[in-house]
Amino acid sequence: MSDLEELRKQMRKLHSRAGTTMMELHDLAEDLPIKWTEIMAVAENTFTLLLSWTPRKRELAESENTQ
Repeated sequence: MSDLEELRKQMRKLHSRAGTTMMELHDLAEDLPIKWTEIMAVAENTFTLLLSWTPRKRELAESENTQ
């Protein structure tokens, strides 16, 4: 598997996980104020995942532009 294909595979996985964490955050917001104590944990998880997703997205775009 080429580096570009591997990067695309990683991005698909990260994108899927990001979608899941964003939905968790959305679902939590719908349950407020009942589950307000979970806000920080869910938000931190979403933030951390998106923090790792952003440079990978940039790297993939740069790799695709060079080919």
